[in-house]
Amino acid sequence: MRLYTKRYVLPILLGIVSWFRELWNLIPLTMTCRKGEVPDFSEALIVRRDSSIEDVCDQIHRTLKDTFKYAMVWGASARHVPQRVGLSHMVADEDVVSIVAK
Repeated sequence: MRLYTKRYVLPILLGIVSWFRELWNLIPLTMTCRKGEVPDFSEALIVRRDSSIEDVCDQIHRTLKDTFKYAMVWGASARHVPQRVGLSHMVADEDVVSIVAK
């Protein structure tokens, strides 16, 4: 006994693809880029959507925030480009962050 027929496979697969796209848009992630490189968003650092610079530092290395001086931010979360920010600054999608440590 067959559980499905061929004519129903394509709409189900298209439904799954659109479901995955919708799910990806709902996942609270933000992408940032490493210092000294041209922003390549296919190999970006991925952090949660409501992340601060402190969270970005933690994801790079757990002791980075201990030697943190400031960060320069280019992107949607910056009021002017570039903006010098502290640990509490919230990053946005496709922000480029340059972290300066002691």
